Amino acid sequence: MKSHLSPDALPTVLVVDDEVRSQDAMRRTLDEDFTVFTASSADEARGLLQRQPVSVILCDQRMPGMTGVSFLKEVREQWPDAVRIVISGYTDSEDIIAGINEAGIYQYILKPWAPDHLLDSVRNAVEAQALQRQTSRLDLELRTSTGVLRQRTARQIDRARASFGFDHIVRAPGSPIDAVCAMAHRVARYDLSVLVLGESGTGKELMARAIHYASPRLSGPFVVENCAAIPDTLLESELFGHKRGAFTGAYEDHPGLFQRAHRGTVFLDEIGDTSQAFQVKLLRVLQEGEVRPVGGVRPEPVDVRVIAATHRQLEQRVRDGLFREDLYYRIAGITITVPPLRERVADIPSIAHQLALDVAAELGHPGATLPDETLACLLAYPWPGNIRELRNEIARAMALHDGAQLPPAAFSPRVLQGRASGAANDLTAAIPQSGTLGERLDVIEAMLLRETLLRQRWNKTRAAQELGLSRVGLRAKMQRFGLDKP
Repeated sequence: MKSHLSPDALPTVLVVDDEVRSQDAMRRTLDEDFTVFTASSADEARGLLQRQPVSVILCDQRMPGMTGVSFLKEVREQWPDAVRIVISGYTDSEDIIAGINEAGIYQYILKPWAPDHLLDSVRNAVEAQALQRQTSRLDLELRTSTGVLRQRTARQIDRARASFGFDHIVRAPGSPIDAVCAMAHRVARYDLSVLVLGESGTGKELMARAIHYASPRLSGPFVVENCAAIPDTLLESELFGHKRGAFTGAYEDHPGLFQRAHRGTVFLDEIGDTSQAFQVKLLRVLQEGEVRPVGGVRPEPVDVRVIAATHRQLEQRVRDGLFREDLYYRIAGITITVPPLRERVADIPSIAHQLALDVAAELGHPGATLPDETLACLLAYPWPGNIRELRNEIARAMALHDGAQLPPAAFSPRVLQGRASGAANDLTAAIPQSGTLGERLDVIEAMLLRETLLRQRWNKTRAAQELGLSRVGLRAKMQRFGLDKP
């Protein structure tokens, strides 16, 4: 049975279950957000899949003739883009456990399922499908940039533009990064060099990639080099190439990234950490539009756009004599600054939910949602490592915690305390530098109370036991410090 909405209007979901009542219950739960198809058997589902693209498949484990896992293994072979979810009332099913990886099952839902949980699971699965497509496109782009694929079709270009454009920079409505994206989108059409500034982990490469795919060079490759990660001698060879016999181990000619990025874009990350000797060679390439491979006698013309990035204060390094002024003005045709995460707090929930999907896909984790109390904890932390630190925290939480949700207790103590510190148990960073002894102790006491309550998921009995307090005493302290459950 199909829902009343057009298949083009909403993502499509296929429910495979031999019980009509179960089909109807899932269809009613999902019908407002998705276009729902139903099938009573694997054969019926196969016929529908041959006619209709499907985003998510919900399949009951116990069906006549074939188990859900066996059917989803078959689906993985023939319709790999569909996200697969198995539903079962048996918690110890060895078939499901053994088949999760083989069938590529995204999530395992136990009966009786809750409508809200089922709806959230399917929503997350649709987002995971978008992530799978983006990963495939990243692989395509990598192969393109390394010369395996020399030319992109119009369809590949459209797909890449849709996957890496400014609309795919995750943010909340009215985010501070909106103005940054608008400026970057405007300058992307002009063949100017761009310098992207921002702290480590803010997404400078994502911004550079969006600029490339909004530019006339989008059909060319986008190649990336982290200048801080390679010694100068190797960096020159990596960017400009080398000729056979140029040095020990150079057994054949090697085209550099500039040659491989011909008619495309080169993204030079952490350019502020390069030496002045290398800066001279790079300046010559940018001025002349040609590179001379290591060991080569003739320069080779290249047509590339350069987008550079750094977390350094590059103007200050110019004043300190650490970065060439002429190179600075060559790469800084347009300067764009990506704000740190602490200046875009409203974006944290959206980014955290997307990262949870990304990390789950990378780890082969069934996925977990972030409840409101966890989001409140994430919002209170300043994130000195920006999006990279947030991603690491979510990965850590998923690895250490089992369950459909990630509670605050799954995160590091410093996140629970809402402060950044080099050592998670070092309280000295939290002590105010002024005030009476009592006032300073109050700050530490409130911080420890908040951390304990978060870790105990606001269970006052367990928190009081851990702190050696009565429930009445704990409630009095919570009232004194204004500690309420988010």
